[in-house]
Amino acid sequence: MAASLLPVAIIGAGPYGLSVAAHLRARGVEFRIFGRTMDSWLTQMPRGMHLKSEAFASNLSDPQSVFSLKQFCISTGRPYSDTGVPVPLETLTDYGLAFQKKFVPEVENKMVDRLDRGTDGFILTLDDGERVYSQAVLVAVGLSYFSRIPSCLADFSSEFVTHSSAHHDLTPFKGRDVVVIGAGASAIDVATLLHEGGAAVQLAARGQKLEFHDKTPAQRPLWERIRAPMSGIGPSWRGLLCTEAPQLFHALPENLRTRLVYIPPAAGWYMKDRFAGKVSTLLGYEPERAEIHSGRIHLLMRGRDGSERKLVTDHIIAATGFAPDVRRVTFLSKGILGQLQTARDTPVLSRYFQSTVPGLYFAGHLAANSFCPSLRFIVGTQFTAPRIAAHLARCYRPRTTSIMSQAYGDSQASACREGKE
Repeated sequence: MAASLLPVAIIGAGPYGLSVAAHLRARGVEFRIFGRTMDSWLTQMPRGMHLKSEAFASNLSDPQSVFSLKQFCISTGRPYSDTGVPVPLETLTDYGLAFQKKFVPEVENKMVDRLDRGTDGFILTLDDGERVYSQAVLVAVGLSYFSRIPSCLADFSSEFVTHSSAHHDLTPFKGRDVVVIGAGASAIDVATLLHEGGAAVQLAARGQKLEFHDKTPAQRPLWERIRAPMSGIGPSWRGLLCTEAPQLFHALPENLRTRLVYIPPAAGWYMKDRFAGKVSTLLGYEPERAEIHSGRIHLLMRGRDGSERKLVTDHIIAATGFAPDVRRVTFLSKGILGQLQTARDTPVLSRYFQSTVPGLYFAGHLAANSFCPSLRFIVGTQFTAPRIAAHLARCYRPRTTSIMSQAYGDSQASACREGKE
């Protein structure tokens, strides 16, 4: 490896990119990190929402565990409780920005237009034309690449149909008719915020029932806490196993992992009173086709029993979630995509998050199928960041192959370069 190669490049400056960068910095590993800090949270989440996760599970990972959300809230005079006090979106974004300034001041507000594989590593082409050569790359992008809209609505212009991630500001919908499609936390949050902001809202979902997490965690009786212990991704033994033993999840057969990674949609417990009885719902129906007439969108919904319902509205917001698919990460070259082994459209990863392209690592949503659903949440940074950083430090801190071999032995250096670890 040429001495001029940067050891590590990080693409993405959200919770996962920032957390890994903080650990690399503490280990003395040279890196560059590209992206807009906390961009998805600042621009794609609706203003006024609260986190579904409890506060204790919303910490970014720093090397000494000294800058938790709790510490940030205390130092800035904000209300905080490990459980039972929903975390406002603004609190999380302010915390993320403060974390970046404290631990990762070198974030570069640049976007990666293309990632190619070179002879000795990777070539990153930035949006300003700069080319960066790096031995290893961590892809830690957020959800912006993966929004999912029902196929019958996908071809309509944004005047009539948008994804929920397109709306940080919902105030333009005041006084308008809106249909929200979806049954999860995002759908219920958006529908509630629209209603509270003066829109006429109806939520439509194919399920027969909308689910909410049960009760304030502190109000759960002992038998409930035993039956479904609290974890960073909700109350359940499976959730506890995922957050406390992701390596065990990684060791499961692939077909079992990809089934267990699914989490049924449910909104936060605190949204039930704000939503129930206030927002009109149409349950048991899903969209079949739509047409534009006289400046409004006419949506035909089909019920499970074959019945039809027609909804006429000004706008449809598809709060239908995200479908992580590595092929939708537009900066990855065809050469890299052709070498990636995937399962359910996401990279197959080693126990250290390295893909089948040696030196290329993935974190966050694209890693969930290889590890566990907790990697779809901020709590997953606690396991991910120190593990990736330790492996990168072991494999890519040296600037030349000869130094790597001298420091760590030919067999280990070779295993790192070949993606066997």
